[in-house]
Amino acid sequence: MNAEEELPRIEASVKQTATRVLQVLALLRQRPDWSASELAARMDVSTRTIRSDIGRLRELGYVIDATSGRAGGYRLDRATDLPPLMLDDDEGIAVAIALHQVTSNAVADIDASAARALAKLEHVLPRQLAEQVNAMAAATAPQTRDRGPSVEAPTLAAIAQAVQRAEWLRFEYTPFQGEASLRRVEPYRLVSWGRRWYLVAFDLERDDWRSFRVDRMLLRQPTRRRFEPRALPADDVAAYVLRGVASAGWRFRARVLVHAPATIVAEKIDPSVGLVEAIDDARCVLITGADHPMTVAVYLALLDEDFTVDGPTELTEAIQTLARRYAAASTDRQFSP
Repeated sequence: MNAEEELPRIEASVKQTATRVLQVLALLRQRPDWSASELAARMDVSTRTIRSDIGRLRELGYVIDATSGRAGGYRLDRATDLPPLMLDDDEGIAVAIALHQVTSNAVADIDASAARALAKLEHVLPRQLAEQVNAMAAATAPQTRDRGPSVEAPTLAAIAQAVQRAEWLRFEYTPFQGEASLRRVEPYRLVSWGRRWYLVAFDLERDDWRSFRVDRMLLRQPTRRRFEPRALPADDVAAYVLRGVASAGWRFRARVLVHAPATIVAEKIDPSVGLVEAIDDARCVLITGADHPMTVAVYLALLDEDFTVDGPTELTEAIQTLARRYAAASTDRQFSP
């Protein structure tokens, strides 16, 4: 048999062995103890082959304890049991693309971790899929990097754990304007928006709901004190955070009645410009703002929908000024540069 004929046979044997080893691992995860003879019977192989497969799993880093005796038994140490990741072609591409884009989450040092994970994934992807992933990376323009503060991954993990366990969280918080203060809260949700992380929590001292920028939090030791969860302040927690984040930076604020369905208006409004609340199937309220009322007037014109404004006075005057300018621009006067 020449080399060309031998290679497919070797590849098939390697694949068969790898498949069997994964099946042995799956059996070890099903129940605490297996004898060598039981595993051999389930896999329809010899106990010698089972011992070889156990050896291969140990080489991969799995801790498998062996018991002595005629039967010989095996137990998988669940504390070190990290099962292999099994992905189909579409899932492999999706994970690789997600890793390429992960830097948009403003988590400290995540770039390096994502790069290492991506390198491992690309190493095991079939050549055709790896080429598709590399093409996607080469054809995609990099995102503009926000130089603002990032969040440490352990901080996010600690907050998430407190949320999951329903435990009080204590931290020192420094707001945009003002002095740092010690806060004691019931944490409920983490929200990522605009390369920032926010915690939605019930502030126990202020007896009200608040959203906190995580990069302005300095966590104290875990309290280990449980609480009974309350009803959230809104069904859409992300929108709740967005409402507070957006309005906090506006010098001028307004509520406008728009004569169009909320779904249509929401498609035309960037979250940083305003929030949309449905009234009925044909109308909604736009909560918006800016540094100047004329900016809001321009936003409303860009909606291309009928709307009603009953104040504030500054917005009404800005709309009237804009209307006069538009009317003057559309007259029959000859244009002369």
